Amino acid sequence: MVLMQAERDLILKPLTTVTGIVERRHTLPILSNVLIEKKGSQLTFLATDLEIQITSQAPGELPGEDFAITVSAKKLQDILRAIPDQTQVSLEHADSKLTVKAGKSRFNLQTLPANDFPKLAPAMGDVVAFELQQKTLKHLLSMVQYSMAHQDIRYYLNGLCIVTDGHELKLVATDGHRLALISHQLDGAVDKTDLILPRKTVLELYKQLSDSDAPIRIEIGQNQVRFAFGDVVLVSKVVDGKFPDYNRVIPARNDKHLNIDRQQLQQSLQRASILSNEKFRGVRLVLMNGLIRILCNNSEQEEAQEEVEVDYQGETLDIGFNITYLLDVLGNIGDEILHFSFGDAMGSVLVTVPENEQFKYVVMPMRI
Repeated sequence: MVLMQAERDLILKPLTTVTGIVERRHTLPILSNVLIEKKGSQLTFLATDLEIQITSQAPGELPGEDFAITVSAKKLQDILRAIPDQTQVSLEHADSKLTVKAGKSRFNLQTLPANDFPKLAPAMGDVVAFELQQKTLKHLLSMVQYSMAHQDIRYYLNGLCIVTDGHELKLVATDGHRLALISHQLDGAVDKTDLILPRKTVLELYKQLSDSDAPIRIEIGQNQVRFAFGDVVLVSKVVDGKFPDYNRVIPARNDKHLNIDRQQLQQSLQRASILSNEKFRGVRLVLMNGLIRILCNNSEQEEAQEEVEVDYQGETLDIGFNITYLLDVLGNIGDEILHFSFGDAMGSVLVTVPENEQFKYVVMPMRI
């Protein structure tokens, strides 16, 4: 039975959109598959790992009968990528096999019943919904996502906290050693809610979003959140846990303030990091009149020293940090001037953008 005939990209583009969340090896074999479904003239592709689900729709309208099959997502993607651009592709189904034909090429793939494919249940009850531009959400994610924990035993840190309250949207991420927070004013008022979005969802969403003015609609339910943009719908379960009180982490009494050129500091730290301890990644910042001295050393008794001129007149401070945490914020913030607020040698540093209350980045000190 011939399911459909179409140009390669019409199938490959929506397939690629959903394949990013598919694991090659899974305890449930069907989760390595993609559900390809045609209803009326619309062709949709759906993939899930039981925590996240992505649906993408092929552009345009397709003639032919309705059908639903599941086939290995990665294998079908690899086959279509290997076929020349603008080639006509034919999909045929018989005896639990999907046959892909293109020119003189022919591939037979195993299928599994579409009725067995698991889908996330729709959110029950009331939802909190709002819209913003894709480029806005992408920018907000870029400002905080690097602070998420990775495989931490405190599972609630392995994700991103989203808070809505009135006209304010906040995104917060922390791994217990540093914290990033960004807020944004929404056009309309939204009910108060908060949730923790899993790390995998955050990274996948960031990858899918475009730098365009096109809208994204966000619907927050009781145990899941739905993102709809373009031809894509991404649904994710939320992390069941209590996010730390981030307001208590932000230092309010730091009294040593200075503005610094982001690029200059970044380049100095990158050079110094070459001789930092590979395991502990420590750096000493010595703050003194008119400059910051940057010091790194390692277990082989090698040392690096850099000096950056700053507009600072105050008491000397010698404080240590994980150099990676400093480089992360410098590499993800586009502003050229950053504001640093220090307390004492045992206190966290607060990094902000001058004349911008929306962004805050906190790094705890480390003993060196």
